[in-house]
Amino acid sequence: MTTVLVVDGANVVGARPDGWWKDRAGAARRLHEELLVADTGHDVVVLVLEGQAKGGVRAGKDAHVRTVHAAKDGDATIVAEARAAAARGDRVVVVTADRALDARVHGVGATTLSPSWLLSQL
Repeated sequence: MTTVLVVDGANVVGARPDGWWKDRAGAARRLHEELLVADTGHDVVVLVLEGQAKGGVRAGKDAHVRTVHAAKDGDATIVAEARAAAARGDRVVVVTADRALDARVHGVGATTLSPSWLLSQL
């Protein structure tokens, strides 16, 4: 069984008070680079970016990390990614601290972990 980690990029970036608000694209790029070398224990990592953060990482696949640019809101894209992975029979974990999003992804068969968990893996 493939394990898929779907990362709420905005939520994870926002969990680190490192000045990300001054350079959202740069913060997204740093997170992407960290995910490329991190051992998260998941086969596939899907990084969902929205807004200005999309300027930091091109959409597409790099090694085991696939970056997805949300067309509108990131939450809908995260739910769609989780739903698609679960429909394939994958084990899906979403990284977010957003309670409403947590409830939505549980509804499609995913579990959640906190941004602090992910940051401890980086």
